[in-house]
Amino acid sequence: MPTKITGQAARLVEECGGRYSTELGIDLARSNPDEIYKWFLAALLFGARISGTIAVRSYREFEQAAVLAPHRVLDAGWDRLVEILDRGGYARYDFKTATKLLDVNRALLQQYKGDLNLLHAAATDCLDLQQRLKNLGKGIGDITVNIFLRELRGIWSKADPPPSERAITAAKDLGFVPSDMHDAPRMLELLQDAWRADRMAPEAFADFEAALVRYGTKGTKGTKRRRNSRIETGR
Repeated sequence: MPTKITGQAARLVEECGGRYSTELGIDLARSNPDEIYKWFLAALLFGARISGTIAVRSYREFEQAAVLAPHRVLDAGWDRLVEILDRGGYARYDFKTATKLLDVNRALLQQYKGDLNLLHAAATDCLDLQQRLKNLGKGIGDITVNIFLRELRGIWSKADPPPSERAITAAKDLGFVPSDMHDAPRMLELLQDAWRADRMAPEAFADFEAALVRYGTKGTKGTKRRRNSRIETGR
């Protein structure tokens, strides 16, 4: 495996940016259910086949409309949700996404009183956690679950998804893991080792993972994003 430059993991975060949730002004550190829900809503938007710019703009529209809680989504109703999504540029998927948001939030309220922390507490392990999230409604797939959980790694004890494809691509490109490695759990261990080697806080590892996704999203070797550049998709 190529020799890494000391401090490369930390520098990647500095140059590319860390958690997407932080960039959206969402504070997950204290496990506040309101903040976790905001990130869940954002992850639902990021999980669609649209640009990250549109997902962020749509989230900002939900923020502007004060529709940032499960009961608020249900109170808004289908027509208003479509309007919010359209203002954010979500027009291609507005009808389907509005229906999904109503179904998912209704299930979240019925099964877990609208509190995602209760969903986490009910899960037996990381796989059960992922399945419970998917069971909230049709349209929540592996990509959405991965986007949501990777930023809760180190905050929720059972949030331990494998690295995303884009994070893996970036990790191989930058030499953090061997280019011929396919063992996702082992790759995650190597990335965590690199983070610890830079003497960074373990609970901040999600920033490194997000930085890898940002780098991988760019799609050009050797190109890094600046913290204040526009947010890309979280896949």
